Amino acid sequence: MNIFKRLLLELQEMSLLSARAALGIFKKPRYIPEAIAQMDSIGVGSLTIIILTGFFTGGVLTLQTYQTLASYGATDQLGYLVSISLVRELGPVLTALMVTGRVVSAISAELGSMVVSEQIDAMRALGTDPNRKLVAPRLIALIVTLPLLTLVADVMGIAGGWAVSTFLYDLPSTMFINSVRDGITTDDIIGGIIKPLVFAFLMGTIACHKGLKTEGGTVGVGRSTTTAVVTASIIVIIADFFLAKALQVILGTQP
Repeated sequence: MNIFKRLLLELQEMSLLSARAALGIFKKPRYIPEAIAQMDSIGVGSLTIIILTGFFTGGVLTLQTYQTLASYGATDQLGYLVSISLVRELGPVLTALMVTGRVVSAISAELGSMVVSEQIDAMRALGTDPNRKLVAPRLIALIVTLPLLTLVADVMGIAGGWAVSTFLYDLPSTMFINSVRDGITTDDIIGGIIKPLVFAFLMGTIACHKGLKTEGGTVGVGRSTTTAVVTASIIVIIADFFLAKALQVILGTQP
Protein backbone atom coordinates (compact mmCIF):
# COMPACT_ATOMS: atom_id res chain seq x y z
CA MET A 1 0.00 0.00 0.00
CA ASN A 2 1.21 3.50 -0.83
CA ILE A 3 2.74 5.16 2.23
CA PHE A 4 0.69 8.32 1.83
CA LYS A 5 -2.53 6.34 1.50
CA ARG A 6 -1.62 4.40 4.64
CA LEU A 7 -0.92 7.62 6.54
CA LEU A 8 -4.26 9.08 5.47
CA LEU A 9 -6.08 5.92 6.57
CA GLU A 10 -4.28 5.99 9.94
CA LEU A 11 -5.23 9.65 10.39
CA GLN A 12 -8.84 8.90 9.49
CA GLU A 13 -9.05 6.00 11.93
CA MET A 14 -7.53 8.02 14.77
CA SER A 15 -9.85 10.96 14.07
CA LEU A 16 -12.89 8.69 14.15
CA LEU A 17 -11.66 7.01 17.33
CA SER A 18 -11.20 10.31 19.17
CA ALA A 19 -14.53 11.65 17.86
CA ARG A 20 -16.44 8.59 19.07
CA ALA A 21 -14.73 8.78 22.45
CA ALA A 22 -15.55 12.48 22.77
CA LEU A 23 -19.20 11.96 21.81
CA GLY A 24 -19.45 9.07 24.27
CA ILE A 25 -18.66 11.43 27.17
CA PHE A 26 -22.08 13.04 26.79
CA LYS A 27 -23.98 9.75 26.88
CA LYS A 28 -24.72 7.36 29.71
CA PRO A 29 -23.21 5.31 31.20
CA ARG A 30 -20.30 7.59 32.10
CA TYR A 31 -17.21 5.77 33.35
CA ILE A 32 -16.06 8.35 35.88
CA PRO A 33 -14.32 5.88 38.25
CA GLU A 34 -12.21 4.60 35.35
CA ALA A 35 -11.19 8.16 34.44
CA ILE A 36 -10.22 8.91 38.05
CA ALA A 37 -8.20 5.69 38.26
CA GLN A 38 -6.38 6.64 35.06
CA MET A 39 -5.68 10.14 36.43
CA ASP A 40 -4.13 8.56 39.49
CA SER A 41 -2.05 6.17 37.39
CA ILE A 42 -0.90 8.80 34.91
CA GLY A 43 -0.59 11.85 37.15
CA VAL A 44 0.59 10.52 40.49
CA GLY A 45 2.53 7.68 38.90
CA SER A 46 4.50 10.08 36.69
CA LEU A 47 5.17 12.67 39.39
CA THR A 48 8.58 11.41 40.49
CA ILE A 49 10.10 11.24 37.03
CA ILE A 50 8.65 14.67 36.14
CA ILE A 51 10.08 16.26 39.31
CA LEU A 52 13.54 14.83 38.63
CA THR A 53 13.44 15.73 34.94
CA GLY A 54 12.27 19.28 35.60
CA PHE A 55 14.73 19.99 38.42
CA PHE A 56 17.84 18.78 36.63
CA THR A 57 16.79 20.32 33.31
CA GLY A 58 16.62 23.72 35.00
CA GLY A 59 19.93 23.06 36.70
CA VAL A 60 21.68 22.06 33.46
CA LEU A 61 20.17 25.03 31.63
CA THR A 62 21.61 27.37 34.25
CA LEU A 63 24.94 25.57 34.15
CA GLN A 64 25.21 25.94 30.39
CA THR A 65 24.05 29.57 30.06
CA TYR A 66 25.70 31.24 33.06
CA GLN A 67 29.13 31.66 31.44
CA THR A 68 27.64 33.18 28.27
CA LEU A 69 25.53 35.66 30.22
CA ALA A 70 28.48 36.49 32.49
CA SER A 71 30.62 37.37 29.48
CA TYR A 72 28.03 39.99 28.51
CA GLY A 73 27.47 41.17 32.06
CA ALA A 74 23.86 39.97 31.99
CA THR A 75 23.76 37.49 34.86
CA ASP A 76 20.79 39.40 36.26
CA GLN A 77 18.78 37.93 33.34
CA LEU A 78 19.62 34.32 34.20
CA GLY A 79 16.29 33.64 35.90
CA TYR A 80 14.40 35.12 32.97
CA LEU A 81 16.27 32.95 30.45
CA VAL A 82 15.76 29.76 32.45
CA SER A 83 12.09 30.37 33.19
CA ILE A 84 11.14 31.44 29.68
CA SER A 85 12.90 28.42 28.17
CA LEU A 86 11.10 26.08 30.53
CA VAL A 87 7.64 27.60 30.38
CA ARG A 88 7.55 28.13 26.63
CA GLU A 89 9.38 25.09 25.35
CA LEU A 90 11.30 22.64 27.50
CA GLY A 91 8.64 22.09 30.16
CA PRO A 92 5.79 21.05 27.83
CA VAL A 93 7.96 19.04 25.42
CA LEU A 94 10.07 17.17 27.98
CA THR A 95 7.01 16.39 30.09
CA ALA A 96 5.17 15.06 27.04
CA LEU A 97 8.14 12.90 26.04
CA MET A 98 8.57 11.51 29.57
CA VAL A 99 4.86 10.72 29.81
CA THR A 100 4.99 9.18 26.33
CA GLY A 101 7.69 6.76 27.42
CA ARG A 102 5.83 5.77 30.56
CA VAL A 103 2.11 6.14 29.82
CA VAL A 104 1.66 5.76 26.06
CA SER A 105 3.55 2.48 26.16
CA ALA A 106 1.43 1.27 29.09
CA ILE A 107 -1.87 2.21 27.43
CA SER A 108 -0.92 0.59 24.14
CA ALA A 109 0.31 -2.59 25.83
CA GLU A 110 -2.78 -2.83 28.04
CA LEU A 111 -5.26 -2.39 25.20
CA GLY A 112 -3.20 -4.61 22.92
CA SER A 113 -3.25 -7.39 25.50
CA MET A 114 -7.02 -7.03 25.79
CA VAL A 115 -7.35 -7.33 22.01
CA VAL A 116 -5.24 -10.48 21.65
CA SER A 117 -6.96 -12.11 24.64
CA GLU A 118 -10.35 -11.29 23.03
CA GLN A 119 -11.52 -9.19 25.97
CA ILE A 120 -12.49 -6.38 23.56
CA ASP A 121 -14.67 -8.78 21.56
CA ALA A 122 -16.31 -10.01 24.76
CA MET A 123 -16.95 -6.41 25.79
CA ARG A 124 -18.68 -5.67 22.49
CA ALA A 125 -20.71 -8.90 22.78
CA LEU A 126 -22.00 -7.71 26.16
CA GLY A 127 -23.08 -4.39 24.65
CA THR A 128 -20.28 -2.24 26.06
CA ASP A 129 -18.65 0.31 23.77
CA PRO A 130 -14.84 0.02 24.10
CA ASN A 131 -14.44 3.62 22.94
CA ARG A 132 -16.46 4.91 25.89
CA LYS A 133 -15.23 2.35 28.40
CA LEU A 134 -11.52 2.30 27.55
CA VAL A 135 -10.56 5.19 25.25
CA ALA A 136 -12.53 8.12 26.69
CA PRO A 137 -11.30 7.72 30.32
CA ARG A 138 -7.68 7.57 29.17
CA LEU A 139 -8.04 10.60 26.93
CA ILE A 140 -9.69 12.59 29.70
CA ALA A 141 -7.05 11.54 32.21
CA LEU A 142 -4.21 12.61 29.90
CA ILE A 143 -5.85 15.94 29.04
CA VAL A 144 -6.37 16.72 32.73
CA THR A 145 -3.05 15.51 34.14
CA LEU A 146 -0.50 16.49 31.46
CA PRO A 147 -0.92 20.28 31.95
CA LEU A 148 -0.61 19.77 35.72
CA LEU A 149 2.53 17.67 35.27
CA THR A 150 3.92 20.36 32.95
CA LEU A 151 3.30 22.96 35.64
CA VAL A 152 5.19 20.80 38.13
CA ALA A 153 8.07 20.42 35.66
CA ASP A 154 8.21 24.20 35.14
CA VAL A 155 8.25 24.95 38.86
CA MET A 156 10.87 22.30 39.58
CA GLY A 157 12.98 23.48 36.64
CA ILE A 158 12.97 27.04 37.96
CA ALA A 159 13.82 25.66 41.41
CA GLY A 160 16.73 23.73 39.89
CA GLY A 161 17.98 26.86 38.14
CA TRP A 162 17.70 28.84 41.35
CA ALA A 163 19.61 26.18 43.30
CA VAL A 164 22.50 26.11 40.81
CA SER A 165 22.72 29.90 40.49
CA THR A 166 22.57 30.42 44.26
CA PHE A 167 24.74 27.61 45.60
CA LEU A 168 27.14 27.07 42.68
CA TYR A 169 27.60 30.58 41.30
CA ASP A 170 26.80 32.55 44.48
CA LEU A 171 24.28 34.81 42.74
CA PRO A 172 21.86 36.63 45.07
CA SER A 173 18.67 34.65 45.47
CA THR A 174 16.52 37.76 45.04
CA MET A 175 18.18 38.55 41.70
CA PHE A 176 17.16 35.20 40.22
CA ILE A 177 13.64 35.33 41.67
CA ASN A 178 13.01 38.91 40.52
CA SER A 179 14.25 38.03 37.05
CA VAL A 180 11.81 35.13 36.88
CA ARG A 181 8.91 37.22 38.15
CA ASP A 182 9.55 40.13 35.81
CA GLY A 183 10.24 37.94 32.76
CA ILE A 184 7.29 35.54 32.60
CA THR A 185 4.16 37.03 31.01
CA THR A 186 0.56 35.86 30.83
CA ASP A 187 1.05 34.91 27.18
CA ASP A 188 3.91 32.60 28.14
CA ILE A 189 1.73 30.85 30.72
CA ILE A 190 -1.17 30.51 28.25
CA GLY A 191 1.13 29.00 25.64
CA GLY A 192 2.61 26.68 28.26
CA ILE A 193 -0.89 25.36 29.01
CA ILE A 194 -2.19 25.06 25.45
CA LYS A 195 0.74 22.92 24.30
CA PRO A 196 0.29 20.07 26.82
CA LEU A 197 -3.46 20.02 26.15
CA VAL A 198 -2.83 19.38 22.46
CA PHE A 199 0.01 16.95 23.20
CA ALA A 200 -2.21 14.98 25.59
CA PHE A 201 -4.95 14.61 23.00
CA LEU A 202 -2.50 13.45 20.33
CA MET A 203 -0.66 11.06 22.65
CA GLY A 204 -3.85 9.50 24.00
CA THR A 205 -5.35 9.03 20.55
CA ILE A 206 -2.19 7.41 19.16
CA ALA A 207 -1.78 5.11 22.17
CA CYS A 208 -5.38 3.89 22.09
CA HIS A 209 -5.44 3.50 18.31
CA LYS A 210 -2.24 1.46 18.20
CA GLY A 211 -3.37 -0.68 21.11
CA LEU A 212 -6.79 -1.46 19.64
CA LYS A 213 -5.25 -2.27 16.24
CA THR A 214 -2.90 -4.89 17.67
CA GLU A 215 -2.51 -8.04 15.57
CA GLY A 216 -0.34 -11.12 15.81
CA GLY A 217 -0.69 -12.25 19.42
CA THR A 218 1.82 -11.34 22.11
CA VAL A 219 4.46 -10.40 19.53
CA GLY A 220 1.99 -7.91 18.10
CA VAL A 221 1.57 -6.30 21.53
CA GLY A 222 5.26 -5.48 21.67
CA ARG A 223 5.18 -4.19 18.11
CA SER A 224 2.16 -1.97 18.82
CA THR A 225 3.76 -0.60 21.98
CA THR A 226 6.99 0.31 20.21
CA THR A 227 5.13 1.89 17.30
CA ALA A 228 2.91 3.90 19.65
CA VAL A 229 5.85 5.34 21.61
CA VAL A 230 7.89 6.21 18.52
CA THR A 231 4.91 7.71 16.68
CA ALA A 232 3.75 9.74 19.68
CA SER A 233 7.27 11.08 20.31
CA ILE A 234 7.68 12.18 16.69
CA ILE A 235 4.21 13.73 16.56
CA VAL A 236 4.86 15.68 19.78
CA ILE A 237 8.05 17.17 18.35
CA ILE A 238 6.43 18.01 15.00
CA ALA A 239 3.31 19.45 16.65
CA ASP A 240 5.48 21.56 18.95
CA PHE A 241 6.91 23.43 15.97
CA PHE A 242 3.51 24.26 14.47
CA LEU A 243 2.02 25.12 17.86
CA ALA A 244 4.92 27.45 18.64
CA LYS A 245 4.41 29.29 15.36
CA ALA A 246 0.62 29.40 15.77
CA LEU A 247 0.92 30.77 19.30
CA GLN A 248 3.34 33.45 18.12
CA VAL A 249 0.77 34.58 15.58
CA ILE A 250 -2.25 34.31 17.87
CA LEU A 251 -0.62 35.91 20.92
CA GLY A 252 1.27 38.48 18.87
CA THR A 253 4.71 37.54 20.14
CA GLN A 254 6.38 37.02 16.76
CA PRO A 255 9.01 39.60 15.76
